Amino acid sequence: MKDSARYAKIVEWSDEDQCYVGSAPDLIYGGCHGDDERAVFAELCDIVDEIIELHKQDGTPLPPPTSGRIFVGASGERSVERRRQGGS
Repeated sequence: MKDSARYAKIVEWSDEDQCYVGSAPDLIYGGCHGDDERAVFAELCDIVDEIIELHKQDGTPLPPPTSGRIFVGASGERSVERRRQGGS
């Protein structure tokens, strides 16, 4: 399993920004955004991989894994994000 699979990746629609916003709670502050949900998810996965690699290069510990945690969105809806295996 890749280290990045241990971190939740969330892509959600933002009414305020009128686009999809991607984030990885507790791993990165900020994230990415765009008009295509899948493209935002792919970019987010690349960002998470890069952040993990930077931690390794710098010798800094990674934050605790977030995969499988329950997150509550602005609407109060509960969800568990899981990365798809196999690319589709």
